[in-house]
Amino acid sequence: MKYSVIRDKSFKFAVRTVNLYKLLNNERKEYVISKQFRSSGTSVGANEREAINAQSSADFIHKLAVTQKGM
Repeated sequence: MKYSVIRDKSFKFAVRTVNLYKLLNNERKEYVISKQFRSSGTSVGANEREAINAQSSADFIHKLAVTQKGM
């Protein structure tokens, strides 16, 4: 598998998102916003992987646009 800057950065972002979620959830007792933040922060990587497996160039661009909305 080829190295991908987007994959690397989205993974690191997801890890940071989950760590912040844990802080908010455990120490600050913030549940609703922290769960929403975790979901949107980790969806970037999932959408990026969807884009890699796109069926066409137009589909690839569309899926990356969806990823950008989540950031």
